Amino acid sequence: MEKELQVVGFRIGRETFGLPISMVREIVRVPQITSVPNAPDYIEGVINLRGRIIPIVDLRKRFGEKSFEPDKKNRIVVVELETRAIGLIVNSASEVLRIPPSDIEEPHNVFKEGELNYITGVGKLKGRLVILLDLNRILQRGELRHLDEVADSAAVVSVSSRKRDF
Repeated sequence: MEKELQVVGFRIGRETFGLPISMVREIVRVPQITSVPNAPDYIEGVINLRGRIIPIVDLRKRFGEKSFEPDKKNRIVVVELETRAIGLIVNSASEVLRIPPSDIEEPHNVFKEGELNYITGVGKLKGRLVILLDLNRILQRGELRHLDEVADSAAVVSVSSRKRDF
């Protein structure tokens, strides 16, 4: 019997996307985000999640969504990527989806070569499509390095401001 692929499903706009469940650490409500000067447009800033400074990427902006309103359904999907935690803002995240391998189309069957290379497949699930993502390709090496710098500079600011409080 085929082993089902388990993904965490989330929405951006009207589309459902999925990330491997093994990458997702937790899903949290959107807290106050501290902006970081000179960060790219899609990096919202950083949050302090139980003492850990985590950079926040707005996947809606990263995917070119034109308009979105803050909503109480918005969530941050905290993922572990190459030993670093990154938060991804999405419109909503709620479910673990189980997709049989036979219901997953390979990306080269759906998209042209090189086009949208961050998609690992398109799953068919109960009459809807789930776009399966490769986060390593969405956040290229330079961007990951930039996220590290954002988190490091925010951590330094946080430590120095704490020292002033005493």
